[in-house]
Amino acid sequence: MHIHLLYFAGLREALGVTTETLVLPTGVDTVATLREFLAARGAPWTALVTIKNLRAAVNQQMAGQDTHIQAGDEVAFFPPVTGG
Repeated sequence: MHIHLLYFAGLREALGVTTETLVLPTGVDTVATLREFLAARGAPWTALVTIKNLRAAVNQQMAGQDTHIQAGDEVAFFPPVTGG
């Protein structure tokens, strides 16, 4: 299943990538399993499971860890940010 990923703010800078399109293996079908799958790439991708309060959106709707991902979805990850 193909999905499109977006990374924002400090996470984008840490990973050195803004967007990517992935083919997910069987069993990676929720936000939580996607985070674990990406973190398995090693540093700096482990940030996806270590950043406290990392938020996710699926198709521009806030998503929880148990939100299901389907083919063609857009998944965005963004860390908490401060400032005005």
